[in-house]
Amino acid sequence: MRNLKITYWISTSLLFLFEGVLVALTGHTEMAEEGINHLGYPYYFGSHLAIMKIIGSIILIVPVIKGRIKEWAYAGFFFDFVWATISHGFVDGWAHGETLSMSVAFLVWGLSYYSYHKAIK
Repeated sequence: MRNLKITYWISTSLLFLFEGVLVALTGHTEMAEEGINHLGYPYYFGSHLAIMKIIGSIILIVPVIKGRIKEWAYAGFFFDFVWATISHGFVDGWAHGETLSMSVAFLVWGLSYYSYHKAIK
């Protein structure tokens, strides 16, 4: 059980840092806007995505929040990673670094999700 909690907190903290803190600090920059435009999404999509990522990462990191709300946050990140992979794959190619980095994000997400569900049982 101890290793499970350590795995949960490390993986969830990484999700929080990369999908919450990093997005909060860089989501409004010109480079982030160019990235969204490069993929063909409208200008406003980046801000909405950043807000949802920040809210979702807070939901995942706060231990008091449980149940369906946490499940929706996990689902949101799952779909975010899937569509980011597809978008980068079609625009930049499937062997591109952005596309390959999604496999690391899926791994971290999967560890967090798996350990969360094992810990609550």
